[in-house]
Amino acid sequence: MGDQVREISATTTQRNQVTIPAEVRRLLGLKPRDKVAFTIEDDGEVRLAAASFSLESAYGSVKPVADSIDLDQAVHDAKDDKAEQTARELAEA
Repeated sequence: MGDQVREISATTTQRNQVTIPAEVRRLLGLKPRDKVAFTIEDDGEVRLAAASFSLESAYGSVKPVADSIDLDQAVHDAKDDKAEQTARELAEA
């Protein structure tokens, strides 16, 4: 298979926005509100690709629910709570 290069042009608006041509959207499998990634090569060439979701890209975008906890301590505390609850239930019986 030979390498065929096609150039498809688009025009920037006054707000520096570009509509991605339909053929390019189809090739990339883009749907409305999808993200695209621009990769700038060392030689200055810019490549466009559909942005892929990864844990790396999401890292930092969600705030942690709580400060980090000591899992061993949390398990120990939960066992203590359960033991106290069981003791109260036995005392009431």
